[in-house]
Amino acid sequence: MPLLIILGIVVILLFWGCGQYNGLVTKDEVVKKSWNDVQSQYQRRADLIPNLVNTVKGEANFERGTLNDVINARARATSMQVSPENLTPENIEKFQQAQGQLSGALSRLLVTVEQYPNLRANDAFRNLQTQLEGTENRIAVARNDFNAKVQDYNTQVRRFPAAIFAGMMGFHPRAGFTADPGSQNAPKVDFGGQNPQPSVNFDSTKK
Repeated sequence: MPLLIILGIVVILLFWGCGQYNGLVTKDEVVKKSWNDVQSQYQRRADLIPNLVNTVKGEANFERGTLNDVINARARATSMQVSPENLTPENIEKFQQAQGQLSGALSRLLVTVEQYPNLRANDAFRNLQTQLEGTENRIAVARNDFNAKVQDYNTQVRRFPAAIFAGMMGFHPRAGFTADPGSQNAPKVDFGGQNPQPSVNFDSTKK
């Protein structure tokens, strides 16, 4: 009888452990997918920039320094890719900084464009502005969704009694986006009303 009781306890613990492990795997995969969605939206923004730069280049005497800042910031941002397997706080911070520099360069470009009526009246440029506005909104949504998935995963990893086995099974808390000025604050491009001139506001994305 004592042996049967011990075997029963072992079986119960085994099934419980399997359930905990499968639950953590599911949440971990959700976090990875959310991260891929974040990078996909940032890449969408990066893909719009070459056309934006080429359109602006057509304007005589446009500030070359502003364009070069955008080009260089895009190069740094696209080179900083983080694997879902390496979502450490250090890597997330580096990613934020690179994307934040690009956000700042883009905002300065859009503000400078206000001084060029021909560009503001250019249909191609206005179309690109609209696409950038939509992309910035998608980035904000993807970041918030990623943070929510990270929070859900981290809660499971730290909650007792799952926390006892999480570390043993290789599950550790992951980092999310923080409200770090210059990286987390993506520019919101507003084309309200019939006024084609963009106004660039910086809104902190909720953690």
